[in-house]
Amino acid sequence: MNIEDFRDYCLLKPGVTEETPFGPETLVFKVGGKVFALTDIDTFGSINLKCDPARAVDLRENYDYVLPGYHMNKKHWNTILIGTGATDFQLREWIDHSYDLVLASLPKVRRAELTGPLE
Repeated sequence: MNIEDFRDYCLLKPGVTEETPFGPETLVFKVGGKVFALTDIDTFGSINLKCDPARAVDLRENYDYVLPGYHMNKKHWNTILIGTGATDFQLREWIDHSYDLVLASLPKVRRAELTGPLE
């Protein structure tokens, strides 16, 4: 996955915004005003993604390219090193997981505004 594919995949999700709140070198994707993914625009050497704490530990134990979140809460964030083994399928799955976690944390009304009526 390259940075264009990463960006396009994140922006396909309902309610996602793209911002650079930490400066022009850090590309941040949010849903409902909350971060679910970020990366360095210049190098695209890694992606930070939110993760369920138990799953985060499991991923770190099983994949040497998954590390505790760099400059993030290590319990809830992973840093995935790009170009070191993570497949596009894994990256999409982990992006989806991060997006879903953040979306689920939003109030029901806000989720409905972003994604449509909830069942």
